[in-house]
Amino acid sequence: MDNIGIMGLGVYIPDNYIYADEIAKRTNIPQWVIEEKFGILKKPIPGPNDTTSFMGIQAAKDALSDANIDPKDIDLVIWNGAQHKDYPCWLASLKVAYEIGATNAWGFDMEAMCGSMMVGIETAKSLMMNNDSLNTVLLVSGYRNGDLINYSVPETSFMFDLGAGGAAMILKKNLNKNIVLESSFKGDGSFSEQCVIEVGGTKKWPMQPEDTTKYYFTVNDAEKFKANLNEKTMPNFYWVIRDSLKKSGYDEKDIGYLAILHFKRSAHKAVLQELGLKENQTTYLENYGHLGQNDQVLSMKLAIKDGKLKSGDLVVMVGAGLGFVWAATTVKWGTFK
Repeated sequence: MDNIGIMGLGVYIPDNYIYADEIAKRTNIPQWVIEEKFGILKKPIPGPNDTTSFMGIQAAKDALSDANIDPKDIDLVIWNGAQHKDYPCWLASLKVAYEIGATNAWGFDMEAMCGSMMVGIETAKSLMMNNDSLNTVLLVSGYRNGDLINYSVPETSFMFDLGAGGAAMILKKNLNKNIVLESSFKGDGSFSEQCVIEVGGTKKWPMQPEDTTKYYFTVNDAEKFKANLNEKTMPNFYWVIRDSLKKSGYDEKDIGYLAILHFKRSAHKAVLQELGLKENQTTYLENYGHLGQNDQVLSMKLAIKDGKLKSGDLVVMVGAGLGFVWAATTVKWGTFK
């Protein structure tokens, strides 16, 4: 039976950082709260050359090096990064393919906000399993939605951890290594218009000159949104994790490593407690903040470097995308016959 394996992982982190003390000044939130509650010691921010596609391209090159393959071997490039890209209405996937020399690949762009890495894996897996001509697929992401955060809007403080970076993953059919098992997703459209950028879309078009000063996320009913988050967020995280494991033939006791998004420190600790995991079975991204759909790949790269992720480990990748979609994917790490 065909299997899909992770052949290479890549990340790109800009050289520029903003630190907790500066975030505290911009938000009028005490530094200790930024560090201890928000869980941000520092986070990368884009430099002058760090367009969304550029960061994805650099991550793709890193993934190619990790996989040790020729870019001409790639059959398909899926951009599963942010839709806040170099240009509106534009395919970043084809830009990436061109820049890395993937001359035999076609491409398309998709997004499930910060759940996009797991959705991208599931999309690629489904396409590869049902198409004999697709053997090697590059998932690539760039992210700088931190551009769209206004630190003077307290209702969006849960997004004050947004940073910038790139991530990439190369999937190979019948690799018999780092095997992608099953994924799980849960959506709730009641969030769909509770936190949005109110200008720049077709609901308010054409843009007016003053709209350029309003191009950032806002919450239209803060109390309702907060109640919705408190009621649904954590139960849905647990549900997709357990469902992904169950469909893969495992349960939470089998988790070797949890590649989880960055969110507030108390929520991170709550997940570990709920699943019976130790601190060394995950990585808290306090030196990176939340890099959107890049968090899971970054977490795995750091874990490999630090010896936390080893052959034979069962990895669960988990995240959530604003809107809201919760997503988890289970991977059996290591080489198998």
